[in-house]
Amino acid sequence: MQKKIDPDSTHGQKIVRLFAKLLFARRAFSLSELAESMKCSKQTILRLMDHIQNSYSVIIDTEKKGKQRYYQIKNTSSKLPVLELTESEFQALNMCKSFTENLLGQDFVDKATIALEKSHALLPNESSLSKEHFRTIILGSIDYTPHCKSIQTLIDSMNQSLICKINYQSWAAESSKIFYIEPLKLFSYKETLYLHARRAIDPEKKSVQSDYDPLLAVHRIKKVELTNRKFEFPHDYNFAEIFNKSFGIIKEDVFEVEVEFSGFAARYVSERIWSPDQKIIKLDDGNIRLIFNASSETETKAWILFFGKEATVIRPGWLREEIVGDLKKIERNY
Repeated sequence: MQKKIDPDSTHGQKIVRLFAKLLFARRAFSLSELAESMKCSKQTILRLMDHIQNSYSVIIDTEKKGKQRYYQIKNTSSKLPVLELTESEFQALNMCKSFTENLLGQDFVDKATIALEKSHALLPNESSLSKEHFRTIILGSIDYTPHCKSIQTLIDSMNQSLICKINYQSWAAESSKIFYIEPLKLFSYKETLYLHARRAIDPEKKSVQSDYDPLLAVHRIKKVELTNRKFEFPHDYNFAEIFNKSFGIIKEDVFEVEVEFSGFAARYVSERIWSPDQKIIKLDDGNIRLIFNASSETETKAWILFFGKEATVIRPGWLREEIVGDLKKIERNY
C-alpha cells in the first residue's frame, strides 16, 4: 500500500483546510499547488473537491491555462464572515515572523510586527501569549534591510505581472549588468534570499527572449525598476519540480552520489532530507550510507568537505578523485 503523504490529517480535516483555502484566498490554485500545500496527492485533492461540491452546494470553477488546470470557488455576492483568530494561529504567525526576521530586513520586520499587533486584537479572549518565546540566530546571515525596497518592487512586479529592469552584479563579475526579467518566485535557501526569473526581451536591443532562467541572489541586485510591459506567468511553471528534485540550488546535470558517514555526521545526516529520492542504509558498525541525486558539483563537494573525516565518498569515482585533490590542496595551505 502506498504511504500517505500526510498520515496525521483525517479526511474531515483535509476537507476543512481545502474549503478554507479556496474560500478565503479569493484566487485560483493549480492542482499542483493544492497538492503541495495540502501534502496530498492530486487524486486526493480532486476527491476532496467533489465532496465539497456535493455536500455543501459550493460551485468550484475550473479553468485550464497551458498544461495546468486551476480551481477556485465561484465568487458570491455575499460578504464573507468575520472570523476570530485562534491562539494557536496567532502563535504560529508569531513563530514564522521570529524565525524569518533575518531574511526580511527591518522594514518588513516592522510591517510584520504591526500586523501581529493588530491580529492580537482578533483573539477571542484576553490572552497571555508571549511574543518572546521565539528567536533566530543571525550570525553569518545577510542584512536585507538595505534591500527592502528592491524586494517590495519584485513583489509588486509579480502581483501586477510587470517586467522588471534590474542592475545585477554576480559574485564572479567585476561590474554589474543591466537586463530585463520576468520575476517568478522569491525563495529562501540556507539563510539567503533568491529570485527565480525568466529573461525578458530588452526593448533597446530588441533581442530574442532567452530560454535561460536566471537564478539571482537578492542581495546582489543593485537596483530594480518596474516597466509598463506586462508578462504572462508560465502556467506550466512548477517550482518544486525544478528545485526540490535533487541536492543543490544550482541546476546542472544530475548525478548519483553515495557517501558513507560516521560518528556525529551519521546522526546529523540521517535526521534530514537532502534529496526527495534519497536512500539511507544503516551499517553494522553504526555508520550510514546516503545515496542521493545531486545537480551541483560545487555545492556537493563543499557539503561533503564540511563533515571532514566523518564523510567518505564511495561514488562516483570522479567526485572521489576531486575531493582527494581538494584535500591535498588544503594540506598544502597548512
